[in-house]
Amino acid sequence: MGAARKWLVVSSSTLGLLTHLFRHRGASLSEGGPAKGLARDDRVSQVPRVLRALVRADEIWLVVLAACVGTGAGLLVSAMTHATLLAHRVLFAVGGDGRISGLPSIAPLRAILVPSLGGLVLGLLGVLIARYAPGRPVDPIEANALHGGRMSTLDSAIVALQTVLSNSVGASVGLEAGFTQIGAATGSRLGRMFRVRREDLRLLVGCGAAGAIGAAFNAPLAGAFYAFELVIGTYSLANLAPVAAASICAIGVTHLLHSAAPGVTVDLPAGLRMDDYLPIATLGIVAALLGVALMYCVTLAETLFRRSGLPAWMCPAVGGTIVGTMALVSPSVLSSGHWAMRVALEQGHPTGWILVLLALKAVASSVSIGSGFRGGLFFASLYLGVLTGAAFGGGLALVSANPLSAELCALVGMSAMAVAVVGGPMTMVFLALEMTGSLPLTVAVLVASVISGLTVRRTFGYSFATWRFHLRGESIRSAVDVGWIRTLTVGRMMRRDVKAMCQTTTVQEARHAYPLGAAQRFVLVDGAGRYVGLVQVPDLYAETARATEDLTRFAQYRDVMLMPQMNLRDAIARFEQAESDALVVVDGMESRMVLGLLTEQHALRRYSEELDRTRRELAGEGRLHARV
Repeated sequence: MGAARKWLVVSSSTLGLLTHLFRHRGASLSEGGPAKGLARDDRVSQVPRVLRALVRADEIWLVVLAACVGTGAGLLVSAMTHATLLAHRVLFAVGGDGRISGLPSIAPLRAILVPSLGGLVLGLLGVLIARYAPGRPVDPIEANALHGGRMSTLDSAIVALQTVLSNSVGASVGLEAGFTQIGAATGSRLGRMFRVRREDLRLLVGCGAAGAIGAAFNAPLAGAFYAFELVIGTYSLANLAPVAAASICAIGVTHLLHSAAPGVTVDLPAGLRMDDYLPIATLGIVAALLGVALMYCVTLAETLFRRSGLPAWMCPAVGGTIVGTMALVSPSVLSSGHWAMRVALEQGHPTGWILVLLALKAVASSVSIGSGFRGGLFFASLYLGVLTGAAFGGGLALVSANPLSAELCALVGMSAMAVAVVGGPMTMVFLALEMTGSLPLTVAVLVASVISGLTVRRTFGYSFATWRFHLRGESIRSAVDVGWIRTLTVGRMMRRDVKAMCQTTTVQEARHAYPLGAAQRFVLVDGAGRYVGLVQVPDLYAETARATEDLTRFAQYRDVMLMPQMNLRDAIARFEQAESDALVVVDGMESRMVLGLLTEQHALRRYSEELDRTRRELAGEGRLHARV
């Protein structure tokens, strides 16, 4: 109870400090919205012009800047890690390094009270944030896909704070979401200070994420490929040096600050037989299906809490109570589960108990995220994968004369489950290699990861991050830059010098104004200037056209129009639907005032140009060409 009271005092002091901060910045934060949240960070201080010129002109200096991003990410990861371990020692009275998930038992009062009160504090903090800093923070994948790498530093710091708080009070979430958010925001901020190009800013966001994941797992290759596969969206030789430098520098910082993740000691076979790959492939399918089920469970938990009628600020407290009650069965459900995974790998459990732990951890993670705690499923998926693989290995031992070792199955299941939930098969291949140094295991992980990823694509189609985007109505499936499609609007592409005539004009007058060959078409409007239709000039010279009649009969595409805010993709779809090579742009469907004209040929040419530019950026050609 003393620790709980101390935690309440610290939390109330933190809330008071945040209230003062938000009130001080209230004028700039009250507008809200993701786009406005990004606009708040546009007023960043700029570095001297000489340094900006060096970074834009020489690739070596971009690598140096990426190393600085990695160093910053390493410092932030270390600070967040030490903060959560200190909180675990204080709140849960844990000795040693403060990792609670590997404990055999925990005091019942602390197990229930700390997550419940912590959830209440998080809920009240959420009310404060919603009042003074409304809007949804942009995560690294969304930033690179839609916003050209622009992220709000303040929003990202709030996410990191919420993640640390959630993990500190024992919610079944990992810190990696906060790590990547604040690391990527560091890259975005430094990039905008140096006013780098759009593709370089996206790269620096990836460097921040690479440093964060590399530092979190003490795995530079895994961190680098996490950035390539999930945050940048592609791998190229031009991007290798900056991303690798960021990941290595971040890990170096964590070693200097003694916050590097401890290693795992596992006995693995020296080699694998050909017939071992069939159960490995089967394990990949099983892990993928369980990963899909986990993502559905998170969505179900969110739906249940949303429909429960509870105030939003109360939901985390209820979720914390549920998780704390499950912790009475096993503390492994608390926090990210790092030490619980280590115990499962090095010591093992009976198969029946493994299934119980698997169910408990899956429910705890779903309830934690569904009730409003901040955090990710990366490390939860690793622990769940270890349990899945261990249970699979135990079952295989009952039916096979030459079963795979339980440790091998556990590590293969770990990788396959993480690929299903997070994505990034090469990330998990390199993580397994850096954890164990075993080449046979790496080959097995590659097989299971490829099959797991294929199974998820065929049955579900999303990773956890892209599934969340889908639920919000976003159509992005990766971090590949598609933001240019939204910024390239009809209003930017249309021609404003529109040829127009009133519908009461006679055919003879129109022929005099537009002889054959003078124009292809013109816009027909009524007496008030509202759009009536498009008239093709050759139609006026047809044999059926009478010189004295007005132009109303010749109007085409009367109800097919473009709006200036429509993006390029929507405009092309409208052209295909109307089967027209030009359409009028109006200010609204009701007013129908003509603003301009857009041709399908021009829209397709701009689309092709942007696709070619994106292709060159993905291959690294655009950056090299700009520096020549």
